Amino acid sequence: MTDFSPRLFTSDAEIVRLGEGLLACSLAKEDWTHEAHLAACLYLLTRRPDIDVDAEIAGIISRFNESVGGVNDDEGGYHDTITRAYLAGVRLFLRAHPEGGLAERVNALLVSPVGRRDWPLGFYSRERLFSVAARRGFVEPDRAPLPPMC
Repeated sequence: MTDFSPRLFTSDAEIVRLGEGLLACSLAKEDWTHEAHLAACLYLLTRRPDIDVDAEIAGIISRFNESVGGVNDDEGGYHDTITRAYLAGVRLFLRAHPEGGLAERVNALLVSPVGRRDWPLGFYSRERLFSVAARRGFVEPDRAPLPPMC
């Protein structure tokens, strides 16, 4: 596992800005960090019941990537398996932390095992996780089952 110190959030408004900015493609590219990915995911799952996150997340992130000049191809941009793994992880986290403000829960998520940048490697070998197939579509883990998606 790799060590990192996540950038924590000071207000719920920061997380709302990230979530809504992702949807509106109005964030600056440099705002789209690992922490922002997880904050936006938690925001979408808890504050936007009008969005079917499972059905729409690939399009949401791909559109954002393109809006800041990025591409979604075999080597960069949207990564379906990593995204779906973190969706499962954030849902697992939310089952254990159903209450609290956005910043409070996002910060707790970021310092939890699920918030680690290498968390998906507990379920996937590096080769499988970083394969083109895993980037382009969801692939099942080869090391351990992911938490249930519901």
